[in-house]
Amino acid sequence: MATATAGSDPGQVEPDHRQLIEKAKGGDSRAFETLYQHCAGKVYALCLRMTGDCGLAEDCTQETFVKAWRKLASFRGQSAIGTWLHRIAVNEVLTLQRRAGREVRYLEAVGSDVPAVRTGEQVGETLDIESAILKLPEGARNVFVLCGIHGYQHAEAAEFLGLAPGTCKAQLHRARRLLKMRLAT
Repeated sequence: MATATAGSDPGQVEPDHRQLIEKAKGGDSRAFETLYQHCAGKVYALCLRMTGDCGLAEDCTQETFVKAWRKLASFRGQSAIGTWLHRIAVNEVLTLQRRAGREVRYLEAVGSDVPAVRTGEQVGETLDIESAILKLPEGARNVFVLCGIHGYQHAEAAEFLGLAPGTCKAQLHRARRLLKMRLAT
């Protein structure tokens, strides 16, 4: 799946997650810590884009890994560990959104996707796009983050969000249309 390795350097060899998972299942906290170090950035980026709040994203990321540690024995390896963690993270964000109903205030760019040095024009474009994403209705934003940014297929995103695939497609279409309108002005 594209999301498990998205953004990875093709020349960089990732650790054998299967061995780490098996060790962690056996109670090896250092193996789980290594998994955390390899996956936390992507989980945080997903949470941040869905919540738009650094503190909430940190909380969701922390809860994701706490739940992952507790439920690691239930991980069957039918998907990549990153996909499994994203599923837990999405559930955490959705729970938070349902419970709190908070408005998104801002979004910081994170991860290796952001160039180290940017011109003033690039910074403005990034802020415009991020700001436009934040102004999307919650459902459209969640689908756009999963499909448009993280590369999940409609069926996967729909399953994560508890939607019908057709609803997911409609929300993505709506998000793209709204973004196009907002960025054109």
